Amino acid sequence: MRFLRFIALLVLLLAIVLVWRSTSYQGFAGEVFVDIPHGTSTGEVADLLAKAGVVRTRWDFLAARVLKSEQVLQAGEYRFARPASPFEVYDRIARGDIFYVELVVTEGRNIFDIAAAAEQLGLFPAAQFLAAARNPALIGNLDPQAPTLEGYLFPDTYRLGRHTTPDLLCRIMTGKFREAWRSLSTNADVHNTVTMASLVEKESKLAEDRPRIAAVFENRLRIGMKLDCDPTTIYAALLLDRHPGEPLKIYRSDLESESLYNTYRHTGLPPGPIANPGLASIRAVLNPAGSRALYFVLRPDGSGGHTFSNNIAEHEAATEKYRRGLRR
Repeated sequence: MRFLRFIALLVLLLAIVLVWRSTSYQGFAGEVFVDIPHGTSTGEVADLLAKAGVVRTRWDFLAARVLKSEQVLQAGEYRFARPASPFEVYDRIARGDIFYVELVVTEGRNIFDIAAAAEQLGLFPAAQFLAAARNPALIGNLDPQAPTLEGYLFPDTYRLGRHTTPDLLCRIMTGKFREAWRSLSTNADVHNTVTMASLVEKESKLAEDRPRIAAVFENRLRIGMKLDCDPTTIYAALLLDRHPGEPLKIYRSDLESESLYNTYRHTGLPPGPIANPGLASIRAVLNPAGSRALYFVLRPDGSGGHTFSNNIAEHEAATEKYRRGLRR
């Protein structure tokens, strides 16, 4: 009988302990971050959590560890913003439910866009990213002519920790570009291809237009005709920090700029990419349409598609049709 009473008492005490350990706790105000480096022992994790006020004592977390010993704790930074029991805390760390922010970089964004987005997420000041992106060293062995990392910060969704630096982000993004470039299995010149692809990316809204726009640029380059590409002129103004509040508006002074990025003044490609193109635009440059067109202008139907012309007379007629459509 005494033995049975002892067992019953143990069961009761265990139940009381479990209820106590399952109680939610919050010993911090607002939110708190706990960074668990690789190689941290369970005891050290318990100390970090107790110090941050995530659990009452280290023993609360260690008790959860005893009952969930089959799970492995994951390194990383964790954000806590509400009361949680030791079991909930343990489960989160075992799942690797680490904190991150998502930086979404769509096709055609440039270094200025990426810098602004990173700053808005609270990662770091835009100026710090621009300083890192203006150093082409990370891509130097692939494109020795690259003036900056523009064009090689591959469009994607990036999950980043709070301690991500501009240099690390540039390394991650250029690494993504290298993977994408290898997937193309091409021997094409990377500098000219990516520079051209950046123009195609900025000019095209519809997928079917990309190979045709690439063909127009190829045809113009072949005969020594200026590209007359609006986005290059806009980029030249951005590099000079002109009109930052209205980046899509072109002034007469921009068209007259002597910047090598101004393709209304200079023949050939600009010195480097003006944005970061996606694979579709790169493929369009590698496989342009079989077309003799030298001109294109937006259609007035609002689709974002273009009318392509082989000569200036056709182009002027298409341009006038577009203007009439705008006046309606």
